[in-house]
This record gives sequence, structure tokens and C-alpha cells, in this order.
Amino acid sequence: MEKSFSESYKSAGVDITAGYKAVELMKAHIARTMTKGALSDIGGFGGLFELDLTGISRPVLVSGTDGVGTKLKLAFLMDKHDSVGIDCVAMCVNDIICCGAKPLFFLDYIACGKNYPEKIASIVKGVAEGCVQASCALIGGETAEMPGFYPEDEYDLAGYCTGVVDRDRIIDNKSMKPGDVIIGLRSSGVHSNGFSLVRKVLKVESSDIKRPLEALGGASIGQTLLTPTKIYVKPMLALMEGVRVKGVSHITGGGFYENIPRSIPKGLGARIEKKSIPVLPIFDLIESEGKIDKRDMYNTFNMGIGMSVVVASKDADRALDILAQNGEDALVIGEIIACEDAVTIV
Repeated sequence: MEKSFSESYKSAGVDITAGYKAVELMKAHIARTMTKGALSDIGGFGGLFELDLTGISRPVLVSGTDGVGTKLKLAFLMDKHDSVGIDCVAMCVNDIICCGAKPLFFLDYIACGKNYPEKIASIVKGVAEGCVQASCALIGGETAEMPGFYPEDEYDLAGYCTGVVDRDRIIDNKSMKPGDVIIGLRSSGVHSNGFSLVRKVLKVESSDIKRPLEALGGASIGQTLLTPTKIYVKPMLALMEGVRVKGVSHITGGGFYENIPRSIPKGLGARIEKKSIPVLPIFDLIESEGKIDKRDMYNTFNMGIGMSVVVASKDADRALDILAQNGEDALVIGEIIACEDAVTIV
């Protein structure tokens, strides 16, 4: 590989030696994510993973893919690239945990206008941190240098994960009924959704997003918006071991009104107590600056709740205890009611 070099390719804007350097720089980060099943080393043509099916009688693989979206524009403006990888992992693993699946491995895809090895390694550092938080292995990925397609200082980031769940333990909503309790797990911020609206409202490209704001507790808009998406895998796996979970919703784009109904059967709905939602200051700022209708806020953002979980009312206290033991300051935000696939926020 040391002899692999093309002057012609470099003159067209693609430096393959930069790719080799990026791989070398990211190896230490990737090594942190290696789990028992990870068999492949970085640099191969495919990622290998050996399934441990101990205790799983009917294994079902669950896959998810997502990206970071226009939140990346904030990373460009702040010149901070070591946390968006956490977002990328979070958006994938938080989705598959809704089925009850334990994440096994992850692959990332980075497309850039110019391969700056240190920047690419910084991005992968964040991906690796997300994988560590989710207890899954980063077994492969791709960095594509695409001059003329992306500006030199910009990139896109997406990822893919696979998990496993026993067929008999897949979370479905068949046992859900009126009176079941809806528990909310707090978010860390805006997470990775709604940033096209956020950027427009807060004028991030033209305002001083690095200036500390009292409304944000002394943090800047840039710092606050780049707060990584919370990864809920470990507390959710613990919860599923301790109580029967009847439904889970990852509150992403579409907010409460779109995501919560996805885990509720026909004939039932969710009644959410607005006063129970711990709305974060960044959402108050977005709402006031953009003069956004309250319903639109709850139909776009997580508002402070990144995941909702439905359990029987008799299991609510136990569920809250388990989540607290696993670092989640969760709270009851509503209940299941007899209603046709709707969310009512009162």
C-alpha cells in the first residue's frame, strides 16, 4: 500500500494517501469498540461478526440506518467534528432498541469534498464513542473523497447498525390497553432532528453562535445545538429485563404527534400531560425566536423527551426505579387511552 499512489488521481482532487493516513489515525478509536463477536480488523473488504446466540432460541436480526442531517452545518460553523459521530450512532441504535434489539455492530459512511485525515479521524472518534455507549462494535466503514460534489471543508455522515432480538421478545403493542402508563426518558437537547428549521429560526449562518447566552445557562447556541443525541440502549436493555415493555417510541423528526402513534395499536391513543414535559431552554428559545405555534413545536422536536416507553400501571414504579439505577431521570408523561391512533397533549 505504501507504493499505491496516483499523481493523476491527486491532480483530479483525490489523494489516496490521505485516505491511508486517516485509516491509521482512526485505528485507536475503532479498537475501543471491539466486542467479543467482532472478528475483522480495519482495512478489509467486509466487516465480520460472529453471533453469540446463547439464550436466544429464535434469533431475529434488526437493522437500522440514518444520518446526522443538517446538524452537520453546525459542526462546520463551530469547526467541531468529534461529537457528530455520536449522533450518527444514536439515530440508528435508538431506532432498533424500540424493537427490543441489542445492537451488535455498526458501519459508517463519510463522504467529503477533501480528505483531511485529522478531521476524518475526529469524526470517527465520535462514531467510536457512540458505539462504546451502545456496546456495539465498529466493524467497518467507508470514506469517499468526492471533489466537485461536496465543498472542500464539508462532509456528510451516515451509518448502519444491526442488532438481534429473540423472536418471542420483540416489543410489540398487542397487550397495550387503556390505563397503561407512558414514561418519558429525557433528551439531551435537540438531538439530530429539525435542524433545517432551527438553522432558519436562529440564523446560525449569520449570527454569533459562539456567544454565551444567559437563556442557555451561559452556553452558546453552537455548543447547545451540538450536544450529542442521547443513546438509550443500556438503560432500555436493563428495563426490558426487569419489566414487560409494551411499546417504545424514539422521538425524532415529527416529534410527539408522528412518533408516539407508531408504537400504539389501532383503537388506542396517547394522552400526554404537557406540564410533565421538562422542556429544555433551547426549545423555548426556538419557539420565541421563530414565533412557532406550540403544536408545531411538539410536531417537530422532542421538547425534552427523547424516548417514550409504555408499561402497565402496576409496573410504572419498578420501571422508573430501573431507569434511575441506569442513569435515567425518567418520569411519567401520560397514559394510553381509548382513541383512534392519536396523540392528545393537554
